[in-house]
Amino acid sequence: MARKNILILILVISAILRLYGLSRGDTVNDEVFMAFRGIGMLDFDEAAAQTTPLEWWDPNIPWWTNLSFHDHPLLVPAAQNLFMKVFGENNFAFRLPSAILGVVSVYLIYLIGAALYSEKVGLISAGLLGVTLNNVYISRTGLQEPYVIFFLLLASYLFIKSLKEPRYLFWVGAAIGLGAEAKYNVLILAPIFLTYLAVWQRDYFKNKYFWQGATIFLLLVSPTIIYNLMLYRTVGHLDFQFSNIFGERPEVWKIQPGKEIGSFTARIQNFVPRLIASHSWIFLSLTVLSFIAFLVSLFKNFKNTLENNKFLLLVISYLLLLLLLIGPSYRFLTMLTPFLALAAAIFIINRLNHSKLAIGALILIFGFEIFYSWNNQIAYYPVGPTPWLSSKVRFENYNWGYNELNDWLENKLNGKMPAITFDLKYQFLERLRERALAEGNRQGLELYPALFVYAGNFDGGAKLWILDRFHIYHAWPIISLETYYQTLREKEFDYYDRVGFKEKYFILQTNMALSPEIQVLSRGLPTIIKNKRGDEVFGIYKF
Repeated sequence: MARKNILILILVISAILRLYGLSRGDTVNDEVFMAFRGIGMLDFDEAAAQTTPLEWWDPNIPWWTNLSFHDHPLLVPAAQNLFMKVFGENNFAFRLPSAILGVVSVYLIYLIGAALYSEKVGLISAGLLGVTLNNVYISRTGLQEPYVIFFLLLASYLFIKSLKEPRYLFWVGAAIGLGAEAKYNVLILAPIFLTYLAVWQRDYFKNKYFWQGATIFLLLVSPTIIYNLMLYRTVGHLDFQFSNIFGERPEVWKIQPGKEIGSFTARIQNFVPRLIASHSWIFLSLTVLSFIAFLVSLFKNFKNTLENNKFLLLVISYLLLLLLLIGPSYRFLTMLTPFLALAAAIFIINRLNHSKLAIGALILIFGFEIFYSWNNQIAYYPVGPTPWLSSKVRFENYNWGYNELNDWLENKLNGKMPAITFDLKYQFLERLRERALAEGNRQGLELYPALFVYAGNFDGGAKLWILDRFHIYHAWPIISLETYYQTLREKEFDYYDRVGFKEKYFILQTNMALSPEIQVLSRGLPTIIKNKRGDEVFGIYKF
């Protein structure tokens, strides 16, 4: 009963660290490129350097383009679409499934630790994963990695169960299939499990449940398979990810954002620094000590040590290989963290003598990890020096002030619909505009003849989520300063007045140099947008 209560406490603390203040942190990382498309399940995100099949073939878009996106499968945006329909179009909604999966992942590492070693190992590994910064950080974003981690752990637990009960192999195939529809990285499980079976359990290749699992896997990934087959048949290359893997360089994707991973040597050199930047020094110290203890144990009793840890060794080895291939970015390193927590738990249990001093040290470790995660993810701004109290990973969702700009826009446009809209480039976007206007008329919203112009060095993700989202999904006339003046040059100086705009707003980042074009629109007293620290980050002028 005491252990059950400890597990419940771990899960409660894990939930608090993942759910409290979940909307905090600006939308400045790749989570936006999933969530933005998830709103309408639309493979378009204003990326001029990475166009999509919808843009290539508009208006005659093939049916099979609905089976996947050009760069990732559909499970993550589909989950975010569902949660945003329930909780609204906001940070909290598209991050919530990640937070939930993060808590479930803590429970899964407990089950894995208990199944492979002991319940105590399961509890310690769950405790470490539940409070350590790296997993807290990724669980508070709308990135794909929380889904990847969940399916890595779920499939691993089912595979461990299948070693005693082969019928679980069917569910292993289902977990890998669903995970691959979240992100292709989950496919690393296939060589892990196949290697294990080939070395230690070859008879399973003749088991009917193995082939049932393979069948359900193929059925679940069939949308992505069909999408890629049709794409290759039509344009001669696979999707963005697979074309990169197989060395294709399609003309439409000559520039490949996110694939600048450096040379193999650079990836090795970056591995440890990025590991340090995205984990607490306490957690990493435990990881290093567990590795040293493993080497000592291996030297003393090679056969038994290898036998007792074969599954964990296999998983970590393959994940390290994957990280060297795709690059050790902060988000990718999160796949390794649950298994490092398990290794650290083994080290702690093997050396825990249950003295008051040892128990006290363990409580201090967990207390520090809770503080470190809170300081770097929940507090608006971390305190203390890096890496001892604060971490570079905080800049993955820093509070620059974009959330406050979003709040201003939402308050300004609440209960209103655009009285004047601009034509959009593609017919599939025009349909979105028509839908937004029809929904506004259905709700009886107030017609608001307002124009919004913006200027500044906007973060790409924040601009997409805040400005482009209102423009594309809700038809609001929001344009850049460059577009504003270009239209005046092509039309006449009073064009925007003639078309009927009664209110015009200029959104300006405060760190911009005041060019003559900016000075024309930034007269008078602005509405000041401040971030949580009180810094002035945007001025909004009515002109």
